[in-house]
Order: sequence, then structure tokens, then C-alpha cells
Amino acid sequence: MDASFANNGLALIWTEGDAVIRTVAVVLFLMSLATWVIFLWKLLDQRAHRRQAKGCEGFWHSADFAEGMDKLGDAQNNPFRNLAMEGREAQRHILHKDGRTGPQLHDSLDVSDWVERCLRRSLDDHTARSQSGLTVLASIASTAPFIGLFGTVWGIYHALLGIGAAGQVSIDQVAGPIGEALVMTALGLLVAIPAVLAYNALVRGNKRIAHQLNRFAHDLHAYFVTGARVSAGSEGKVLPMKRG
Repeated sequence: MDASFANNGLALIWTEGDAVIRTVAVVLFLMSLATWVIFLWKLLDQRAHRRQAKGCEGFWHSADFAEGMDKLGDAQNNPFRNLAMEGREAQRHILHKDGRTGPQLHDSLDVSDWVERCLRRSLDDHTARSQSGLTVLASIASTAPFIGLFGTVWGIYHALLGIGAAGQVSIDQVAGPIGEALVMTALGLLVAIPAVLAYNALVRGNKRIAHQLNRFAHDLHAYFVTGARVSAGSEGKVLPMKRG
């Protein structure tokens, strides 16, 4: 190993640190790695959902339900397609269009309530999937500074023991070991700050997608109950669409 590199703070901490210091450094490295993996994974998911949301308006300009589903796309992780499928199956089920015969418990509910329940369940499933991993980011953001601080305290403790064993104290003996120990606090902050920023960015992205999904679900509910989509215009017009 190059001598100048070995004398640097990070390399010196690793080469001269004990098992506790190395463990803290490894834990911080793994937390940083997990932060970037989760952030990139969720960011790609949100980009895909934003592209899929563009198919919603094309869905309403389709001649029938099947054509609208084609415009939404066939991706299995498409929450907008899943929402439309869930609403259609709910409507067919409660109206006994799915081949089932005989009375069922949900017959006491009207079509509006049943379709609303099924659409809400699909929205809740998407919310649960979109929030997966965010708790990890929140945990990393809140604990990384304290893990780094623990490494600093442990390093200072051993530095003071070494200084005491030397029998004499000088500025060189104090500044070097304690400065290297303080690097662990800086590492904890370097791990925590990206985790906080990633968490906030993903939460904002999830809120935008959830807003689009709720608006699409509202239109789907009107379509499956009344046969028409309620427009956003002030006159409350409905936009008819052939049933698939």
C-alpha cells in the first residue's frame, strides 16, 4: 500500500482501528449502499408510473373498454391498468356477469358501494407497494448519525487511552487520533443526508402518482356505475364510452 494513502484519515482508521471501528465503518457503507439501491429502484418505478399515467386520457378516448386497456399498456406493474381491471371485475361480479349463480353476501350492497370498495382496495395495494423501502430510508436517515457518533466516541476513548499510556501529552498526539475519530461522525452524516433527501423526493413522487390514481379511480367509478365518465368541466357533463 502507498505510504501517502496509508497515512490518510480513512485508510488509517481502517488499518489501525479495532473491530468495533471497522464494524461501524462497514455498517455505514452498507447503509449508504442500501440508500442508493432503494432510491434508484423506486425512482425507476415512479418514472414508469408517470409514463403509464399518460395513457389514462387515451383510455377515455377509446371506442370500447378493450381498446382502452390496450392504450393503458400491458405491464403487470401498471397501477392504472390494475385499477381498471379491478373495477371491471367488481362490476361483473356484483351484477352476476361472471357466470356465478345464486345469492351472495355482497348482494346487499349496491353497485356503487361494491365498485368503490374494490377500487379502494386496488389503490391501497398500490400504496403499500409504493411505500415499500421508504421505512428503510427513514431508519437509515435517523440512525446513521448516531452510528457515526458511536464510532467517534469509541475512537476518542481509545485515542485517550493511547495518550495516557504514552506518559506525555502534546498537540500532535491529541490532534491526530481525535481528528481521525471525528471522521466517523462525518461518515454518519454523509450516509444520513442522502437518505433524507431520497426519502423526501420519493414521498413527493408517490403523492403525485397517488393523486393521478385517485382521479382515474373516480372516473372509473362513474363509468362502471353510470356507464359514463364524469368530465372535469364546470357543467358536469358526462363523456359516454361503450362498455367492454
